[in-house]
Amino acid sequence: MWRPGGTFDTSYRETLAIFRTRFHKFMLLLLFILLLTTPLYASQYFLSVLSVAFIIIIAVHGLNILTGYTGQISLGQVGFMAVGAYVSGILGARFGLPFWASLPCAAFSTGVVGLIFGLPSLRLKGFYLAMATLAAHFIILWIIIHAPEFSGGVDGLIIPRLQIAGLGMTERSLYYVNLIFVAGMTYFARNLARTRLGRSFVAIRDNDLAAEVMGIDVFRYKLTAFFISAVFAGVAGSLWANYLGLITPEQFPLMDAIWFLGMIIVGGMGSVLGTIFGVVLLKGLSEVVILLGPMLGSIAPALGGRVAAAMAQIFFGVVIIVFLIFEPRGLAHRWGLLKTSFRMWPFSY
Repeated sequence: MWRPGGTFDTSYRETLAIFRTRFHKFMLLLLFILLLTTPLYASQYFLSVLSVAFIIIIAVHGLNILTGYTGQISLGQVGFMAVGAYVSGILGARFGLPFWASLPCAAFSTGVVGLIFGLPSLRLKGFYLAMATLAAHFIILWIIIHAPEFSGGVDGLIIPRLQIAGLGMTERSLYYVNLIFVAGMTYFARNLARTRLGRSFVAIRDNDLAAEVMGIDVFRYKLTAFFISAVFAGVAGSLWANYLGLITPEQFPLMDAIWFLGMIIVGGMGSVLGTIFGVVLLKGLSEVVILLGPMLGSIAPALGGRVAAAMAQIFFGVVIIVFLIFEPRGLAHRWGLLKTSFRMWPFSY
């Protein structure tokens, strides 16, 4: 029943429901129809941008579970993506495993690696934990570079791409594969936030001492958060390797780990929808900067191609600073306020 004063819940089940109203379900259906029909009229370039954005969303979902929900700062998400990419690639290139078999192996292996590097989280917090995960990034890449017999070293590793019914994958096919995975992982992340496990993560984030007094095994749940976050990174890394067809250590820079943190800051920490907002905004801005790069280069020929690179870094930094000052709770919070204002119209409160 539609109510002009807003949607009111009468049970906890309604409060925790993913889709609270028929309008929410209808809008989600429209979104899925739009995404499913996009390859019918979109260019190859636009499909490639969306495919990359889908993979980034999966990785940032994992980081949001660890940082946004559990409060554990991590700079190792890109390193964990590298683990997933190389495990999947090695199993496919060296042992001939198909993509559907190598992906779960890569996800589990990455989860175990994340579990190992999550062990210091019992004693370390904040800046010190960030440094520990930063070390994980460099250790992982060092192992990849110095094990050329498996990883290909600095020359890279050629990945056999996914095939369905013996047919190779086109840009459109890869788009649909990445879409299926991002939809499934997003649904999993959203449901995780509603479970006892998700509520325990939030309790640890708010006050780990109080959570421990309440009977929550803080160390076990922190390790669980690291494992789940790394599994998300492993899935994203496997999809990334399958999408590129060739992976090298240079494709997993530390700067991407910093931008992942920026995405959850812009979108809103502790929000699944905020993760999507943050990735879409920053990825969209990066594409705009790339498109404007030649024009800026023509205006200042002496700077050449350095204009676009410099503008991208400066512009993204300014965006993050603006959000930290004026909207620290991110786009998800602003979206919630906008929906509330429509629901409560014409009453200002």
